[in-house]
Amino acid sequence: MINLNSKRYDRQTILPEIGLSGQEKLANAKVLIIGAGGLGCPVLQNLAAAGVGHIGIVDGDVIEETNLHRQFLYALSDCGKNKANVAASVVSRQNPEIAIVPSDYYFTQSNAAKIIEDYHIIVDCSDNLETRYAINDVAVAKGIPMVYASIHKFEGQLSVLNYKEGPTYRCLFPQDENRIIYDCETSGVLGVLPHTLGAMQANETLKIILEKGKVLSGSLFLYDGLNNSFQNIGFQRNEIEFKKGISNGLAILKGDIDASVSALNADAFFEAIQKDEALVIDIRESYEEPKMPFANITNIPLAQLENRIERIEKNRQIILCCQHGNNSFMAANYLFKKGYTRLSHLENGIESLAEKFIGIND
Repeated sequence: MINLNSKRYDRQTILPEIGLSGQEKLANAKVLIIGAGGLGCPVLQNLAAAGVGHIGIVDGDVIEETNLHRQFLYALSDCGKNKANVAASVVSRQNPEIAIVPSDYYFTQSNAAKIIEDYHIIVDCSDNLETRYAINDVAVAKGIPMVYASIHKFEGQLSVLNYKEGPTYRCLFPQDENRIIYDCETSGVLGVLPHTLGAMQANETLKIILEKGKVLSGSLFLYDGLNNSFQNIGFQRNEIEFKKGISNGLAILKGDIDASVSALNADAFFEAIQKDEALVIDIRESYEEPKMPFANITNIPLAQLENRIERIEKNRQIILCCQHGNNSFMAANYLFKKGYTRLSHLENGIESLAEKFIGIND
């Protein structure tokens, strides 16, 4: 329970734009953060420190040593633990007055309705396009804003979407469902960059809650940390994309989504690859680790899948796998739209398999 008269918030409440009434708005706000990585960590820390009363955080990923140069909520001893759970534990100690609800699984179309529930704002700290489109669609269908940011190497971008029926993520980046668009997980990022963009996401979130200042709606903020430059690019609402988002979002919230792509856990995947009739495709790049020590797995990098899949019969049983499960899910849905009917993918990716079966990391 937040004490509005606590000295913790003194330097905020003396601001005439905030005061005790603004602090009360923060205390009553419910914000959902999707992704507890480079962006999610600073967003969570800043919102919690500001006294946002109820924060949900969703992430099915585990902490790795490669995360530590930019995700300051985690320590080396946390490696192998779930990000959402550790982040919630650390921040709860920093501000025990607020409620932080962790969900230790990925945000997907199948669980979106349950996760989003009564939240007022969604902060998109995800790292893949499939999740961003799902976040956008449920947000616009529910009529709540989505605070978006993404980072790459030394650059980042930021916008507030679905704000008071303003432009959406689809208006900014229309989805081409006839092509596979994938994310590069190995391009690298400067460690301070997500803190810069994450702090800005938190700032936009606070402005929305407080109803103060100019919210970054209809404008894409671009930041170049290497050259210390930035610019704003305006964009308009696209009625076709807006309606597409609402339609998809309502279908997700009603549970009326395509279940043609099944998700396999580690046990089910291990059982399935023992059968000769299944074509198992690892869509990672050939250099990605850990290697899969099974002879019946074919490596087709995601960038080559469009060209090589035409040689495969459309009634063939196909199982796709990748590092974390996001790209394999996206690729499986793409193949379904191309007419392939027996599709599944490894939920949570190769790393979930490594935890269960000895030898994957050897």
